[in-house]
Amino acid sequence: MLILSKQKSKLMETTQPKRPSNHLVMAIITTILCCAPGLPAGIASIVFSTQVNKKYNEGDYEGAERASKNAKIAWIIALVLGLIGAISYIVFVFVIASDEGFREALEQELQRQQSLQNN
Repeated sequence: MLILSKQKSKLMETTQPKRPSNHLVMAIITTILCCAPGLPAGIASIVFSTQVNKKYNEGDYEGAERASKNAKIAWIIALVLGLIGAISYIVFVFVIASDEGFREALEQELQRQQSLQNN
């Protein structure tokens, strides 16, 4: 009995696939750093990454692979959205806000608001 048990456990060890990456570190980093634009995708990547180990330990190797792929896709989406948001902000600050007409309109509006508050 003991010999059969050992042989069976060795057979199970050899047929068990390699644990897929859970991508948890990148999921957390992109969720924190990509803030508003990437937040939903970042949260989704954290959820998927936490499912990888659970599914693998339950023997659902295909489910673990799917969760790993979904976590990777979600953190990449969060990263791309965060980069788009950062680039958009930089474009706004350096291109639009540096326009002389924009500055004059902003100053006039600020003066108008101050005069309304003083009255």
